[in-house]
Parts: sequence; structure tokens; C-alpha cells
Amino acid sequence: MSRAARNDADAPASPFDKPRWDPLAAVRRRDPAAMDVFISGTVFLDIVFTGLPTAPAAGTEVWAAGMGSAPGGIANLAVAAARLGLRTSLAAGFGDDAYGDFCWRTLGQEGVDLSGSRRFTHWHTPVTVSMAVDRDRSMVTHGHDLPVSADEMIGQPPRSRAVVASLGDVDGGVELPGWARRAGAEGALVFADVGWDPSGRWNPGLAEQLADCHAFIPNAVEAMSYTHTDTPEAALRAIADWVPLAVVTLGGEGAMAIDSSTGEAERVPPLPSVALDPTGAGDVFGAGLVLGTVAGWPLRERLLFAGLCAGLAVRHFGGSLAAPGWGDLTDWWRNTAGRAAAGDTEARDLATRYGFLPDLLPSGPVCEVRRAHATLARYSDLDAA
Repeated sequence: MSRAARNDADAPASPFDKPRWDPLAAVRRRDPAAMDVFISGTVFLDIVFTGLPTAPAAGTEVWAAGMGSAPGGIANLAVAAARLGLRTSLAAGFGDDAYGDFCWRTLGQEGVDLSGSRRFTHWHTPVTVSMAVDRDRSMVTHGHDLPVSADEMIGQPPRSRAVVASLGDVDGGVELPGWARRAGAEGALVFADVGWDPSGRWNPGLAEQLADCHAFIPNAVEAMSYTHTDTPEAALRAIADWVPLAVVTLGGEGAMAIDSSTGEAERVPPLPSVALDPTGAGDVFGAGLVLGTVAGWPLRERLLFAGLCAGLAVRHFGGSLAAPGWGDLTDWWRNTAGRAAAGDTEARDLATRYGFLPDLLPSGPVCEVRRAHATLARYSDLDAA
């Protein structure tokens, strides 16, 4: 029996929205009013230049072969979650400029709930310019702090099955945002991540801050640094003493995790993929992991699904708008299964590894998703083919 089911009654009424595949229809029946995931952070306008022959040197001009514009920052996670069918609520500040209009409109068209977000007058949208050269990238960013704190803007978060929060830098240490603690106290699963510590202190108080979290998802370098261990495996075991779901991402070597609530421990390889732009890949992985955890999938399937979503995202430029939808996942499976049937050895291995996927895929057509374009285009979804 398929673990996913369509819920057409929940199709959005907006003329920009199309019926979406709902992988959590069964879960929703237990609490139909709750959001699936609530997140907060900074939304940037990302302008990505691609196909540069070299990085620009001082006093020179370089022409790029391509360019894409998309909402970035926390929008990467919001769009990735919404495209996977998660009811996603975002609390963020938006400027009163044209860039803010574009980001607000695009996120709304992607199905992201913005009722907890605010528009601020005389505050301009943060902007990041990214230049991709030889599969690497350099960035220039400009922005200002919000006029109010995130906790002041959010107050009491909406009832949610999960929240994703970044541990912030406070007085030389890391701290879980107050709104995330309040959401956890109301029953939400708190997924936490943390950034690089340029001070090199790798605060030992991290374990205490994670006490209210369900999951922690650092990369291998972050994990070893914060746990003061020498290998990713040792770091994972240490993190598993702090949170029920410990996940360490390994870049080109995949991911591994321990779920002490189910007694599972798994390590999975990555999806073989040519990475054109890694922007937002970690957010896409996180969205897939949240979906699988809320849906109650086995740990191995959660990791493989999250890695598949991230692997498909890096094949496109544009951060948030590179995230795959269910149509992309269906196309990938059909292509892989077809190649496997024709005798392709690599495809046969992938078809075996992802043999659980057909039970999750929609049986009917789903709409295509938009990719980043050079201009600030108007519509988020294309008509279904």
C-alpha cells in the first residue's frame, strides 16, 4: 500500500497554485489544523552568475554566460519544503522595495505561508551576488539587521509538527532561539543546525542548547569540531548522546545518522550527480529529512530520499528554485527504472537502492516547477505538461 495519498480538498484556492501531491495526508488527519514545518530566518535576493571563464580580477570586467535570480537564505529551505508537499510557514522580514516584492510574491506562489512574516518600510531587502566558476563559487552580500528581533516578530509560533532553527551566536556561545523552544514545548519536533564558528571556540555549551531539540544536522567538519573528535563516526556517536536523531552529512560521501528513538543506525552513499551549483543543497536535504521523519519512514529511506532531493537540486542553478518537486522525482525514477530495464548496471544499483520510491510517488500528473531566470519573473509554477 502506498504511504502517500492525495488530499484534493486541501488544494489552495489561489489562481497561481496548482493541486499538489500530498505525502502527509494520513498524518494530517490526526491534526488537520497544524502546519507541517515552521521556519524563520533572513530572506535574501540571490543573483547568481554562471558560466564565468574566470573570477573577475581587480579592474576587469567578466561577462557571464548565464544568470539567475531567486529568493535565497531561509527561502531555500522554505521552497524545498513546500515543493515536497509540506505545509510550510515562514516568519521573515521583507523590504518595501522591488526585490522584497519579488521574494514575497515568489514564496507565496510556491505555497509558502507568509502570515507570520512582515514587510518593513525604509528597510531594503538583503542581496547576495554569487559567481560560479569551475563548480566553485564566490559571494558578495549586503544587508542590515531587521528592525525587530525574530522572537519579537514571531511571538508564539503557529502549531506545527516540526520547526527548523539555527543556533545563533550569543555572547560568544550558541543558543537555540526562544521561538523554537516555545514551539518544542507545544509538541513540535525541533530540527537544529549550526554554522561555522570563525572564533574557533566551538562552544562546549552546545549539548545543553540541544536538550530541547529532536534532531541536529551538522556537516562532518562542524560535527567533529563541536564534539572535539577526530572522525565523523565518533562525532556522530557523541551527537547521538545529545539528541534523539543525530545526522552528519558527508558531502560527496553521503550521510550517516543514528535515531535512538527507533534504534536505527544507517550510512548511505550520495546520489551520483554533476554538481553545477551547490547553493541550498543542505536546505534541500533538510527538507527531505523533515518530511521523512514527520511521515515516520525508516531511517535509511529518510536519508536516501533527502540525498536524492539534494542531488537533483545541485543539477540546476539558482538556490531555492533549484529544489525538486514531485514531478522531478517521478521523472528521475522513470528514467532510472527505464535504464535499469535496458541493462544499465549503475541504474540497476540505483533502482535497487531506491526501490521504496515508487510507493511515495504520485500516480497522476503534477505541475512542473519554475527554475531561476535572469529577470524577476512573475509566475512560480509552469502549466503542467
